[in-house]
Amino acid sequence: MTQVASNSALPSLDGLRASFRGELIGTDHPAYEQTRRSLLFNGMHDRRPALIARCSYAGDVQAALSYARAQNLLVAVRGGGHSTPGYSSCDDGVVIDTSPIKTVDIDTAQREGRFGAGLTWAELDAATQADGLAVTGGRVSHTGIAGFTLGSGSGWLERKYGMTAASLLAAQVVTADGQLVNASADENPDLLWGLRGGAGNFGVVTEFRFRLHPVGPLVFAGLILHPRESASAFIRFYREFMRDAPDDVGGAVGLMTAPPAEFIPEAARGQQVCGVLVFYTGDLQQGPTAFGPVLEWGKPLMSQVGPMPYTAVQSLLDDSFPWGIKDYGKVDYVRDLSDQAVDTMVQLAWQARSPFSVVLLCPLGGAVSRMDRGSMALNIPNMDWMYFCEATSWDDQQQAADIAWAKNFLATMRPWSVDQAPPNFLEPDEGTRRIRASFGEKKFQRLTALKDRYDPTNVFSRNVNIRPSGARART
Repeated sequence: MTQVASNSALPSLDGLRASFRGELIGTDHPAYEQTRRSLLFNGMHDRRPALIARCSYAGDVQAALSYARAQNLLVAVRGGGHSTPGYSSCDDGVVIDTSPIKTVDIDTAQREGRFGAGLTWAELDAATQADGLAVTGGRVSHTGIAGFTLGSGSGWLERKYGMTAASLLAAQVVTADGQLVNASADENPDLLWGLRGGAGNFGVVTEFRFRLHPVGPLVFAGLILHPRESASAFIRFYREFMRDAPDDVGGAVGLMTAPPAEFIPEAARGQQVCGVLVFYTGDLQQGPTAFGPVLEWGKPLMSQVGPMPYTAVQSLLDDSFPWGIKDYGKVDYVRDLSDQAVDTMVQLAWQARSPFSVVLLCPLGGAVSRMDRGSMALNIPNMDWMYFCEATSWDDQQQAADIAWAKNFLATMRPWSVDQAPPNFLEPDEGTRRIRASFGEKKFQRLTALKDRYDPTNVFSRNVNIRPSGARART
């Protein structure tokens, strides 16, 4: 039953209330403060929407969108709320919250599944792993599947199966004019192309259909910690190890402060360390051989590697990115991981002020290099490495310094980088130039034409925005 409190700041909600099955939360609703604060993962942002429309199905999305458009209100679309720039909410507008839409329908014979836009990766993984299936998902399990997929989908499985956008077969979408349409290879294929990495510019996706792949339920994985002084030497070794590694070999190197967790040796807690995430999707018995050189390298502070549930791997970074922490990131592909680039990266990483900040160096190649780039808006340069520089902290007073550290990291690493990032990892302060560069000019022009067709007035502007070319676009 629809619940809504009076809200004098909004025009009458009577019409919307009559057709809305979910929950409408205005500023006078007793749950408003708690709800609005829970909309965003990133504690850097504090938004106060006029109305939060918690949608239970596609019809609710249509109704909420129609109301917002009739009242000329700003629209924000929320799935899991993990948008680092805070696009999942807005001030004074309508938040179309799809998080209650958690439908699951898996066809194990066809290795396909239909999934509601409100699912998190923890929820999707739990459902698919019952049948030993998966699709590339987020490295933090409480990330929502929707924005993650629409903005690229970089995760631990990408070397084996490509980024998530490559496994998107179809979607159900509410477009800016309120129509519910299907996007697939047979229906609206141009829209499907745009959804594969176009950053939510063309509508509200209420359901995703993914190609699923055999994974787990157990994989060979774990964590190794080396002392800070070994970081440069280890990354040089790891660079050569990954050069000819098969697709089943994945993971990352993390330059970070060891958390005060029970599984971390007491002497390492609170110390800057070089962490190695081991991830192998092949036969469990072959894991120790495939990662033999890594397991035997140096004198680690800790090595906990062996068979573990894939779902456990998916949540390994959850404690490093708790809900509400302040998060600001810079991401780029590495063009040349030379010795000088390695040394510079390591030196910059140790300059982080917050113990929660981390630099992840992730190997690409494998299936990422073979993705059909023409079938998607996502523009992935053919590079072997990508880094994530995440400035995270609970300290309001430290926020400016954390952001400055991440910006300096990006700028200093530029001689060895491409100056592009997947849409999910572009901050608002990077401007149109880097957005265009990240999509590539040819794809950017095609995306603009697609925006002109599906959203000519820029109703969906709370995203890595592709502005329509027409003069009617919302500013």
